[in-house]
Amino acid sequence: MKQIKIADTTLCREDSAFSFKEKIEIARQLEKLGVDVIELPAIRNNRADTLLIRTVSSFVKNSILSVAIDLTADSLTAAAAALSGAAHARLRLEVPVSPVGMEYTCHKKPAAMLESVAVTVKAAKAVCTDVEFCAVDASRAEPEFLQAVLKAAADAGVGSITICDSAAEMLPDDFAAFIGDVMTQVSVPMGVRCDDKNGMAAAQAILAVRRGVDYVKTAVGGNTVSLETFAGMIKNCGDKYGFAANIRTTELHRTVSQISRITGDVKKAQTAVSVMRTDDAVIHLDDKDDRNAVFAAVAKLGYDLGDEDLEKVFEEFLRVAAKKRVGAKELDAIIANTAMQVPATFVLDNYVINNGNVIAATAQITVTKNGDKKQGIAIGDGPIDAAFLALDQVIGIHYELDDFQIQSVTEGKEAMGSAVVKLRANGKLYSGNGISTDIMGASIRAYINAVNKIVYEEA
Repeated sequence: MKQIKIADTTLCREDSAFSFKEKIEIARQLEKLGVDVIELPAIRNNRADTLLIRTVSSFVKNSILSVAIDLTADSLTAAAAALSGAAHARLRLEVPVSPVGMEYTCHKKPAAMLESVAVTVKAAKAVCTDVEFCAVDASRAEPEFLQAVLKAAADAGVGSITICDSAAEMLPDDFAAFIGDVMTQVSVPMGVRCDDKNGMAAAQAILAVRRGVDYVKTAVGGNTVSLETFAGMIKNCGDKYGFAANIRTTELHRTVSQISRITGDVKKAQTAVSVMRTDDAVIHLDDKDDRNAVFAAVAKLGYDLGDEDLEKVFEEFLRVAAKKRVGAKELDAIIANTAMQVPATFVLDNYVINNGNVIAATAQITVTKNGDKKQGIAIGDGPIDAAFLALDQVIGIHYELDDFQIQSVTEGKEAMGSAVVKLRANGKLYSGNGISTDIMGASIRAYINAVNKIVYEEA
């Protein structure tokens, strides 16, 4: 049974602008799903992109973390430095190999391109043991040049080569034949990336697998092979044709749905039919349920959380369950609010809010920082204003409040409320989310969540 590796390119999508938190969350979900390689784009903003790569490196321990580079020394140096803490690091050289791409993108003639590829690969190998060469637009390259550039990359020491059908001009069987021919020219592991302009990328990829390629590049959304579709093909056809993958198929649909919500690919269904989620009918928890029951419910929803995240979920569950029963929607919201967050510098300890039509609104909030309790007391124009002013006292810095939103997460008079706070620091926007049956608690947690992101990134 041949093991087909999956390299996910969701974070490289050019049609989506993800926030820092969203990128981290997507990487977490892909790692838990079991993709073999998580790909990140080339570093453009040195400070922000380096911070992202180092943050992702701190929790991606099983998947390979791959960062794109170009033919410049600066790109190579920046990527290698950012990946220095990764458990499994890869440098990914992406260059066009078609005549048009070389001339207009890289401004290089074939001979100069061959030399640059060899030099860059050797330099990359000197700082990273795992180097990949991606032949962009390979299906439109001159056959002689394609053979020469792949040989140059292989001789320089690449560990894998990806053939990209960027133009989507080939039908699946023609592409498979093309791949079969290319594979006879070099002996390093080979993969494919197919553009889905014509809706045939998955078919191209699976036929390439039958021809013997070792890995396929996928994404959630975007214009390439669908992760969910390709993983489904592996699951359904693998036994018959002798291939398998490391993807946790039981968690595939839920994980893809979660990532799709982040990427904005989920559209509201235009239907008058009301559908009841089966999860709501089978998950009913209250404050008498123990850890095992809650953890089992978390697993039933499709989550694969670590011990630390599970404890956080259980603590938040107890707080919510003391006031109401917890179903699938509530548990989903609890997981979203407590698990998979950046390290918390400030942690809410307790709060007291006084408000009425004959008294000024006051807030007393206690927050823990590095084991020390800090308390803030403030009077404000309403309870939210008082709470945020008290938090400013505790934190010691006043951040500009850019936006504040409240919405209901679940239905009913005891519905869970979600608060979103957007703070601006050094011209950059940071958003925090808080969920609670008490909207004041949700607002305070959202503010602290946003502050923690600011402090984390500044550190």
